[in-house]
Amino acid sequence: MVKRRVHVAAAAIISADGREVLLARRPSNVDQGGLWEFPGGKLAPYETGLEALKRELHEELGVEIRRAQPLIRIHHEYADKHVLLDVWQVHDFAGEPFGREGQAVRWVPMEELHSYPFPAANLPILRAVMLPTEYLISAEEDDEDVFLERLERAMREDSVRLVQLRAKTLDEDAYVARAEQALALCRRFGARLMLNGEPSLLERVDADGIHLTSDRMMSLERRPISEEKWLSASTHDQVQLTQAHRIGCDFVTLSPLRTTPSHPEVAPIGWHDFQQLVEHAGMPVFALGGMTRHDANHARAVGAQGIASIRDFWK
Repeated sequence: MVKRRVHVAAAAIISADGREVLLARRPSNVDQGGLWEFPGGKLAPYETGLEALKRELHEELGVEIRRAQPLIRIHHEYADKHVLLDVWQVHDFAGEPFGREGQAVRWVPMEELHSYPFPAANLPILRAVMLPTEYLISAEEDDEDVFLERLERAMREDSVRLVQLRAKTLDEDAYVARAEQALALCRRFGARLMLNGEPSLLERVDADGIHLTSDRMMSLERRPISEEKWLSASTHDQVQLTQAHRIGCDFVTLSPLRTTPSHPEVAPIGWHDFQQLVEHAGMPVFALGGMTRHDANHARAVGAQGIASIRDFWK
């Protein structure tokens, strides 16, 4: 049986303070009725995703989009159809949203999103909404005071809110000691901390998740940590992206987008191939490898969650 293909534009409308997102409940008399979703609807013939989103949000919520940016594209297979969710993050709109078609509409705090029932295709959007657009990977730093000073500066001056603690030169006890200090600093600034190492590190440090190397990820048969923590991984090609999706990674880095001084011998992916890989990743993807903040909008335009970097954030 050939499945019908459905192209849907959806909106992640974030409140001005960044703490809440707007959800709508599907009517009880439609497919998957009663579940909550990010508002939007099907594209009409010859519409782009943004054109459809503007029309649907006016019809459903009575608002006018002023500024929006691509967030994530999700391909999802249901028993009877293939759905492409073209999701946009709405940064500015006019009007007060309400259910013009009688549907329930609600502003929901970010931390409460997981308590709402969503269609399966919406679940990767939850991760994308909760993740920032910049991912700091810490540099190897021998001096503890310098490490803490640079980490604090990145969060205080550059508003970094997602940090990966990478310290390959430290033994486990020294890594744990540094992680405890980094975690206290992250908590102070409302940032999330990912540990780069074995999943068992979470038994010693109550960080927000684990980042796996590509080799470690490829050796796994299943997700190695609970759903309560975030799982990310380094990926470099389609095979690794497929494995990351299979074991339930919440997000990944994909590299190298450009040639980097640390790995000049590795051929870069380039923007075109990066976009092709991200299209079917099924999870948020951070562009890594020669990235700076000047690349953030380009990365978002080709489907990335944002950029990951060491040298651009670690000053």
